[in-house]
Order: sequence, then C-alpha cells, then structure tokens
Amino acid sequence: MKKDRIKIVTIGGGSSYTPELIEGYIKRKDELPIREIWLVDIEEGKEKLEIVGNLAKRMVEKAGLDWEVHLTLDRREALKDADFVSTQFRVGLLDARIKDERIPLSHGILGQETNGAGGMFKAFRTIPVILDIVNDMKELCPDAWLVNFTNPSGMVTEAVLKYGNFEKVVGLCNVPINHMMSESKLLGKDPEELYFQFAGLNHLHWHKVYDKEGDDVTSLVMEKIFSSENSEMENIKFIPFFQEQIRDLEMLPCGYHRYYYLTNDMLQKELEEFEKNATRAETVKKVEAELFEIYKNPDLKEKPEQLSQRGGTHYSDAACELINSIYNDKRSTMVVSTRNNGALADLPYDCAVEVSSIITAGGPRPNNFGKFKPAQRGLVQVMKAMEEITIEAAVTGDYGKALQAFTINPLVPSGDIARTLLNEMLVAHKKHLPQFKEVIEKIENGELK
Repeated sequence: MKKDRIKIVTIGGGSSYTPELIEGYIKRKDELPIREIWLVDIEEGKEKLEIVGNLAKRMVEKAGLDWEVHLTLDRREALKDADFVSTQFRVGLLDARIKDERIPLSHGILGQETNGAGGMFKAFRTIPVILDIVNDMKELCPDAWLVNFTNPSGMVTEAVLKYGNFEKVVGLCNVPINHMMSESKLLGKDPEELYFQFAGLNHLHWHKVYDKEGDDVTSLVMEKIFSSENSEMENIKFIPFFQEQIRDLEMLPCGYHRYYYLTNDMLQKELEEFEKNATRAETVKKVEAELFEIYKNPDLKEKPEQLSQRGGTHYSDAACELINSIYNDKRSTMVVSTRNNGALADLPYDCAVEVSSIITAGGPRPNNFGKFKPAQRGLVQVMKAMEEITIEAAVTGDYGKALQAFTINPLVPSGDIARTLLNEMLVAHKKHLPQFKEVIEKIENGELK
C-alpha cells in the first residue's frame, strides 16, 4: 500500500554526490512526500558525513521543507522501516581506487575503476558488503526498494538478485543520461522529443535513437558526433572511434567501449597519466578535497557548480526520478540494470542487463530488444560470462574463479601476467577481502605464486 510519507536511506551518505541527491528530492517535493532522510556512513567517513550532512540540512531548510535529515554511523538504525534505500559507497575509499588503477598500469595493463582488473577488484570488495546490507534490509525493511549506483553497478545488481535473493533492486548509471542529453543537443532537440533504445551491460551498452515519428535517426546522430570533438564523459579520455566500425554496428557505443575498441590508445593515455601521478583516481581525490572545502561553507545552501567536475553528474538525479516513478507508478522510461527476463535474447534470462525499461510501482519492466548483430553479441557474451564468474569469486573467495575471470577479461593478458597481477592486487587489498583471507596468506607465505 502506498504510504503518505516515506523514509529514504542513503548508504554512503558522506559522498560528494549527496548534494545532488538532496537537490533532486527538493525538485520533486510535490510528488515525493518525504518524512525523513537518513544519511549513513562508516567511521572513516564520519567527517565527510558531517560536512555534507549539514549542507543537506541547510538545503532542506532553505527549501522550506519539514523533512527530518538524520546523520548516523549505525546502518541498522537507519534501515528500520525504510521505504527506499540508495547505495553510493566505495569500499576502501578512493585510496582503493588508486590501487585499482596504478597496480595494473605498473604492469603495463589498463587500470580503470570499473573495467579490467580494477573493475573486478572493485566487485570483489563491494559484493560482500552489498549482500550484508541486503541481509539487514530483509530483516528491517523487507518491502523497501534498493536503488544501487555503487559501481560496478551491473555486477552489484546481479549479485543482489542471484546471491542476495532480493528482487526489489534496481541498478543505475549516469552514462545513458549523458548520452541522451548530449545527443539531443546535437540534434537541436529536447531529450523528451526522442526515444533512446539502450541494450547491453552496465558500462558496455549500445543504443539507437528514434524521433517522434518513429524514424531511426541513429545514423544522423553518428554523423553529428563524428563532426564533433567533444567527449560525452568527464572521466574517459576522448579518442575518436573508427567511423567505419561504428557505422557497421548500426548502433552507438558508450564511452567505455573505447577500452575495448581502442585498447592500446587508451592504455598509452593512461600510462602517461600514471607517470605524472595523475590517474583519474588521483585527480578525483583532489577534486573531492576541494569540494568538501566548499561544502564546509555555512552560507552554502545549494549544490555547488563544481560538483559537475566530479564525473558522475546526473547519477543522483536519476536515482530521485527512479524513486519518484516507483512511488507514483509513473511508467517513466529509464535505462536501468535489472533482471533480463528475455529482453536481450543473447544473454541468460536470469542475469542483470542494462536496458531501457518502463518503471512501474512493481519495478522495471525491460523493453524487449531481441538479438544483437555478431559484433555486439560476441563482446557482450564474453563480458557477461566474465561478470558471472567475477561475482561468484566475490561471493566465495575462490581463487580459481578469480583467475578464470582475469583470464577471460579482454583487458587483462592471460597466463603468468594475469596470475602475478591477481596475486599482487589480492595482497594490496587484503584489508577489504576477508573472503580471500586463506588465499592471501598462501600468497604472502610464498605457497601460491
């Protein structure tokens, strides 16, 4: 039954993205009758939680709303009787991301937050934590919806569905939104005047674009993009795709496809940044420090413009609209990670896919896409297999599974180098990998090389 007033919990409430989340709720104040917002973090994030939480309170007060904003380190206290739970946490904080990027690059291998070795290790650290959160939700707020934009969003969502046995979960990403906004602008239209059909996996999807008459304008968008020199993403280096290859796809790739279509070029760019101690993670750490200095200003009562430099802009607004669409059964079309249910014929029925979906009171209803052409199908099936194995390794701590995932990931060379890199990263992240404890001890004792 629809509640008159709702309770929303954000885990990772001390995130620099939280002001955008609060702004999104305020924008929807006439549709979302919020009673209380709980911002939750861990002891290491206490200072940031206080800073961003106080800004959130000032924003709500300025808007003249009676919402209660609570700050806590007690997750269970926050979750009790929640209606919606959003997750935006980073296990190991940005220092862990720096390791995910720098350790592979030290071996001449791509280092990236959600792709390659770094992405798999982010999954290893994150999945056990999200499953703990789900266990708490089953006990304390079993009817709540989990809105996840903790990366790697697709794998985290699939882990909740398969291993958490929790159906009320939706994964979100800002990448599709960025494409919709930038491509609409190229055509001189509002996003509402176009229909975007996305299909694939989180950070590995393709899409088509249609106008209001139902005509496919994807090729027109392609030509506009080819004549433009702007990157659609803050956190990925802009290197032009090969036009002939993209035309052959007959679909538009996302920015992350550069890691698979232009691997060596992207690696060279990253190695240059590595040498200057200027990897994306190191840059973000500096941006975050500056943001929190701005957030401390007691006179600041709105989201600062500088947040757009962080790279994840529009994430939070998407989360607010998703909650709005579920609560009000708006039937909005959004791109989300959800159970496939046959929407993408080339992938397992029970896996998580990122696909255009109708958002109802009962959750996402993925729009049927059908089959991919061979070029897309080959890559997406390999990547889905890699994701499935990575998730299983994250849950079980099975070294063989972890090595298997490294071996089939297109961005990690197989053989001795994969094993060497895996072992080094396991030891580097051991504080946040309790499921691999016995394996890590063997590596440190020289029993596993």
